[in-house]
Amino acid sequence: MSDSATPQLHPIKLGPLETLRLIRKSYRDPLGHAQELHARFGNAVMQKVGRYTFVNLYGADAHRLALVNEGQVFSNKQAWDLIIGRIFPNGLMLRDGDDHRYHRRLMQAGFKSPAMQRYMLAMEPQVRAAVGQWPVDTGKPLLAYPTFKAMTLDLAASIFLGMELGEEATRINAAFETAVAASMPKIPLAIPGTLLWRGIRARKYMVDYFRQLLPAKRGADGTDMFSLLCNATDEEGNRYTDQEVIDHMIFLMMAAHDTTTSTLTSMTYALARHPQWQQRLYDEIASLGGEHLRYADLERMEMTEWVMKEALRMYPPLSTLPKYSTTAFEFEGQTIPAGAMVATYPIHTHYMPQYWSDPTTFDPERFSQARAEHKNHAYCWVPFSGGAHMCIGLHFAIMQIKLVMFEMLRSYRWSVPKGYAMPVQQSPISKPRDDLPVYLEARR
Repeated sequence: MSDSATPQLHPIKLGPLETLRLIRKSYRDPLGHAQELHARFGNAVMQKVGRYTFVNLYGADAHRLALVNEGQVFSNKQAWDLIIGRIFPNGLMLRDGDDHRYHRRLMQAGFKSPAMQRYMLAMEPQVRAAVGQWPVDTGKPLLAYPTFKAMTLDLAASIFLGMELGEEATRINAAFETAVAASMPKIPLAIPGTLLWRGIRARKYMVDYFRQLLPAKRGADGTDMFSLLCNATDEEGNRYTDQEVIDHMIFLMMAAHDTTTSTLTSMTYALARHPQWQQRLYDEIASLGGEHLRYADLERMEMTEWVMKEALRMYPPLSTLPKYSTTAFEFEGQTIPAGAMVATYPIHTHYMPQYWSDPTTFDPERFSQARAEHKNHAYCWVPFSGGAHMCIGLHFAIMQIKLVMFEMLRSYRWSVPKGYAMPVQQSPISKPRDDLPVYLEARR
């Protein structure tokens, strides 16, 4: 809460051309945009654009303020509704307070240890088969991003829907791709032909698709996430409505395969640029002593986890975490008003030299127990958000990433041409603009 004695944060004054330049930069280069505003104006920057108030808060203390959210000063729902509410309404991330706790509690059953072990047993042969089909020694590159995207969608369908998509996979993947792109349209109008219009149509297709599957899931004894959500009940016997199940499934499917695809792509790029780390991870998985990854082996893949965390530091899937201020609040001695879109920036914090040594350098050992730079501040590394809205699928994502890396490392070496730098699009989800072409060599 704010103290009336603290000074008000005032909007910065910029000309229309400068404002337009910064808006465009925020889409094209979120890291550069955040670094520029932080360098010019400090840890709290307020802008007025028409009738909207935007506040950028920088640094790990800003993440702690927004993610811990003492006193429920911030609303996730009001922020994300403005951004993706027309495409992904009522997902877990778009809920607040008691409503969020109720839905998260019911959903949690799908991410407990017994369920996770079942998921791993189901995924292992699928990942092995998918990775084993990649073309090697052809002289032509594998486009890593769409390859991972197709694989993770198939895995999400198998684990969350309990089925294979078959011929429908291409259309569903295209629908998710369109829906995610439409969540941050440059033209926010749903008129025929616009990206938002196509996104709304893609959502309708997904709603219709999931609705036709519902009757078979209700009352069945399936162990997939769809079945668990259909049949989950609280202490009073209440269960999700059909529409709630559909909304959660669409959001889960999107989050599960898009963010994991982003992370796998960033790791693949980093390991291609740093073959010494590729070899270290190969030696690690070879030391596990088996051709199949077991659930108990996951914790032994320590260096693989360092590389994953470093890739997430440098290329967080979500560069920005928005909230909406429901009441005025204080940050670093200044009062910030209610009714503002308040953003914190993982991608900016992940490159701040007060938390990270040489932050532009790929250095997985910064996450080792000996150095533990991510513990310099509890909120200096936040690729999975935090607080009540910490990613519910965090451990599922890590398990899937380690499983894919295990199969890749045991089968291939991979590289990119000397001097290649992956062109990154950070919004709405981090991805390579060129799909990341990598060259595979069979490991003999």
